[in-house]
Amino acid sequence: MKPRKIFAASGLAVAALLLSAVSFGATKAEIDERVHVAMHQFYELNPQHKDLVARAKGVLVFPRVTKGGAGVAGEFGEGALRIDGKNVAYYSISSASVGLTLGLAKHREVILFMTQEALDKFMNGHGWTIGADTNVAVLSKGAGGDYDTQTLQRPILGFVFGEKGLLGDASFEGSKVTKLDK
Repeated sequence: MKPRKIFAASGLAVAALLLSAVSFGATKAEIDERVHVAMHQFYELNPQHKDLVARAKGVLVFPRVTKGGAGVAGEFGEGALRIDGKNVAYYSISSASVGLTLGLAKHREVILFMTQEALDKFMNGHGWTIGADTNVAVLSKGAGGDYDTQTLQRPILGFVFGEKGLLGDASFEGSKVTKLDK
């Protein structure tokens, strides 16, 4: 198959993945249950996570983020913003990229807003794109790793964990977070 046809076919596959995720979006009850399970798993990874969550002004949880592609990649997931242990709003996360991506994988993401200012900026924005300007400290290593004092001073902490599949790219960079009407 010619490279142009491969590129077009992979682009169509990614579009189908993203469109099916949007058209078959989870219900509020399904997201609530998935968020509960994801937080339980997050706490099991490292006992210090409970203390971090208790200090956070808000916690954005994406219990199932699917990313895949062949050259052209797409990512989609749905989750909830938790304040004081309760889900207060629902969000989707998505991204698209062109490059050396090959495979399909799923993971979980937990984003902690450690300051009221960071949480307010997120909640009052119309869509939020995670990039270099958002000042997110990404802590991976299965989200069970230790963190240093300097990292904990960041206004937003992001964790990626529960990776399953064959894709070597689990990052927040370029991901767009959008509020859902649920």
